[in-house]
Amino acid sequence: MREEQYYIVKKKALPEVLLKVVEAKRLIDSERVMTVQEATDAVNISRSSFYKYRDDIFPFYEHTRGKTITFMMQMDDTPGLLSKVLNHVAKSQANILTIHQTIPVNKIAMLTLSIEILPQTEGISTMLETIEGLEGIHYVKILARE
Repeated sequence: MREEQYYIVKKKALPEVLLKVVEAKRLIDSERVMTVQEATDAVNISRSSFYKYRDDIFPFYEHTRGKTITFMMQMDDTPGLLSKVLNHVAKSQANILTIHQTIPVNKIAMLTLSIEILPQTEGISTMLETIEGLEGIHYVKILARE
């Protein structure tokens, strides 16, 4: 299992290509452009650069309280594993809004959670790292922040 770590890096320390990926994603989300090609053309990067980094870079919002984070994970179909995941969300004092788990195929399921960040919520990065470190979790991926 690959161990992912999360960092907060100042904008000035980031390579220009990563900033352009964020801008391309913003253009797509705002519906100013309709396709990835239009977005990458607008910010002057290749589509391959966009696809390479799109899931790994996103803006950090200092005031995330009251926001929603949706993340997915691939996990083994093991009794009690879902309970462990939900317990870690509860320990972080985040509010679960939705849960969707696929029917396991070859003893592997996909789980998607949407959680609300509350004023008392602590350590989202730590929560995600802890969940990803659980035995039976293959990976955790943030899908959206609203």
